[in-house]
Amino acid sequence: MVKSIPDLQRLYDDRPLVVALAMFALGALLTLSFAPFDLYLLAPVLAVPVLLSSLFLDPRSAARCAFWFGIGLFLSGTYWLYVSVHVIGMAPLWIAVPLMLGLVLIMATYFALTGWLMSRLIGGDSIRLIVVGPAVWVLVEWARGWFLSGFPWLSLGYSQVDSPLAGWAPLLGVYGISWLLLLSAGGMVLAITRRRYPLALTLVLLPWLLGEGLRAQQWTHPVGEPIVASIIQGGVPQERKWLREQFAPTLEIYHNALIAEQDSTLVVWPEVALPSLIDLENPYLSVLQDDARARGRTLVLGILENDLAERSIYNSVLLLDGESQQVYRKRHLVPFGEYFPVPDFMREWMRLLSLPNNDISAGGAEQPILVAADGTTIGVAICYEDAFGAEQLYALPDATLLINVSNDAWFGDSIAPHQHLQIARMRAVESGRWVIRATNNGVSAFIAPDGKVAATAPQFEFATLKWTVQPRTGLTPYARTGNWSVILFACLIVLLATRRKRHNL
Repeated sequence: MVKSIPDLQRLYDDRPLVVALAMFALGALLTLSFAPFDLYLLAPVLAVPVLLSSLFLDPRSAARCAFWFGIGLFLSGTYWLYVSVHVIGMAPLWIAVPLMLGLVLIMATYFALTGWLMSRLIGGDSIRLIVVGPAVWVLVEWARGWFLSGFPWLSLGYSQVDSPLAGWAPLLGVYGISWLLLLSAGGMVLAITRRRYPLALTLVLLPWLLGEGLRAQQWTHPVGEPIVASIIQGGVPQERKWLREQFAPTLEIYHNALIAEQDSTLVVWPEVALPSLIDLENPYLSVLQDDARARGRTLVLGILENDLAERSIYNSVLLLDGESQQVYRKRHLVPFGEYFPVPDFMREWMRLLSLPNNDISAGGAEQPILVAADGTTIGVAICYEDAFGAEQLYALPDATLLINVSNDAWFGDSIAPHQHLQIARMRAVESGRWVIRATNNGVSAFIAPDGKVAATAPQFEFATLKWTVQPRTGLTPYARTGNWSVILFACLIVLLATRRKRHNL
């Protein structure tokens, strides 16, 4: 047990390498709290060492400890970037490794900032840690979710989608869950440092007990009739998806599967299920439109869209209802995947090396809600977009059903598709709506409003998945305010702590 500030500081000063390796290992273990491992109880326990270092170390030392913790977490939790860039994308090793390590270092820097700020504002006071620590951590976690396009992956709250803390998601969202998790970890720190066990036990258990009670609360309500929906997962390997000889078989796979789903009123195909442009596939799309008209159903599919007037290409979702076409264009693009934030000379160099270098355009921030043939209103997120929860609130309260189309084939047989499913599950709980998630080779799923997975398709093969979903209306408290209630409260606490720190000086 740590007895005083000098003890831990002396250990760090005498054996900094040992401390760094220990923090790296603890950060790597935190990955086990996320999908597909789902050991969610590890998250508050493994947050304790970071909180202790911020309590007992000077700001610079605390920042270094948190930095190595972040290195461990993101190296183990996002190693699939190497799979995406090198193994599947076939980029040279000398590009893939620096790109992956660069992202890991940037994400670890956010952790370093968290450790530095906590140590600076806490001033060795474990009671202040309980108040200020979660506010600082969540504020920085939120910032990395939007700054410079953002990377919200591995936010602590996502690890709790199966825990009692998930009951807070409709009220506070994923960052509110991170806060409560850290409050629970702060209670453990209080027990270690002050031995104030009644207060510590209350802080540890109360968020979980209240969260369990909140899980029974219904924040939205059914509207209209249940819908029989189908997901068609093409299972086309990523390395064959764009080959000329694979194009005709791909069209046949999806068309035959569509015909077989005779009693479904809504059918969803994955992101860029048709690896082509809308204006190049009008005859095929006309056949699909005829099917939709004859069966009185709606088809939602991913495809590219070419806007000749704007000289732009969009990653789009096309809705066919038998009478008309409706389009949603992806708004939040993946840097170095869908666009390349590099100067022209760098782009020319990439072109000469036959590396991807062309940008896809971003859709408008405000886009119409898609409307199915039976009047069901649909909010759409394409792939990575569903990691930005507040951005998906554009569709509410109008949308009664949410759809996410994705292509996680880029990540092979790694943990990324399971992490992505976990993120989609959090969106279902936050919004109180069914989420239909269609992917090219898994994990396709129907997700209930409480975040439970109703059905999934096997990975890496063709599959059809059918379920009856119930459209829902109404707004959860989180859908009304987004992240602002949590973030403004965190800002207020940090500002007050900063002011008090200056006053004491």
